[in-house]
Amino acid sequence: MSQASMVTPAVGQPRKSSVGERLRQNLIRLNKFKFYYLLALPGIIYFLIFHYGPMFGVLIAFKDISPFDPPIAILTEPFVGLKNFNKFFNSFFFWNVVWNTVWISFLKLVWVFPMPIVLALLINEVRSTWFKRAVQTISYLPHFLSMVIVVGLVQSMLTVQGGLFNQIRVALGYETHAFIADPNYFRAILVSTTLWQGLGWGTILYLAAMANINPNLYEAASIDGANRFQQARHITLPGIAYVVAILLIFEIGNLLNAGFEQVLLLYSPTVYEVGDIIDTYVYRSGLQNLEYSFATAVGFFKAVLAMILLLGANKIAHRLGQPGIW
Repeated sequence: MSQASMVTPAVGQPRKSSVGERLRQNLIRLNKFKFYYLLALPGIIYFLIFHYGPMFGVLIAFKDISPFDPPIAILTEPFVGLKNFNKFFNSFFFWNVVWNTVWISFLKLVWVFPMPIVLALLINEVRSTWFKRAVQTISYLPHFLSMVIVVGLVQSMLTVQGGLFNQIRVALGYETHAFIADPNYFRAILVSTTLWQGLGWGTILYLAAMANINPNLYEAASIDGANRFQQARHITLPGIAYVVAILLIFEIGNLLNAGFEQVLLLYSPTVYEVGDIIDTYVYRSGLQNLEYSFATAVGFFKAVLAMILLLGANKIAHRLGQPGIW
């Protein structure tokens, strides 16, 4: 008898299944839950077509492609290495757009991310059902407005001619002011607009997590003399910590998404210094200047940084004892 045949798995150690066995188990599971997979099929097709399919176009970043070239040029054109990346790194706009993107996203993370948690805690403490539903409904509504409508409302309120804020300034004896065209106010407008639109919608997951907390914990804390603030601090917040951690990881992964539509619709050349971000720079370079290869290289650079941030945030979450996203 050979030595290899005498080796037996340790007692209690699970036997590794072969590829064929795992495939058979997956087919059984697929047949069992086929209707659920059918429900998910439209979403899967959407991501395959609009997210995974376009990844093939990353090749353009390493070639010189003209908008007038045939599609086959993506394969036939020779590679130019990191030429387009070096062009971006040496560009006059590089540090400005990167800094603006990171800083605007950081401001939104600091001011916008915690507010739904605070609102969810306040709503959770309300005992009146009709008042709670009214607050939730009113706070949810801005989320369903398109960014074009939101920007239109902002512009109508801040415009020099007839804007609400300028009418108040005139009534108080001050001169009218072009807030949107002022670099000192532009970032504050972006952050406050994002907060107003997403505040109510962001509370949904936190309220759902709070609903899963065992009510006996609150009863025991109340018997021990804990007030509502202490219960929220020591029971509610730890009970939703895993949701906060997961959403924070996603927010850090999206740190370089400073809000393309919002910035594009609000900014102007007078605020490029504080409002021009990577996405708007890609838009101008790719669609307006027809520099497809250069714009793709800039977008690919942003995607790599976002992936690094996501992996780093997930690793930090594990170090802090949170489950993370994988």
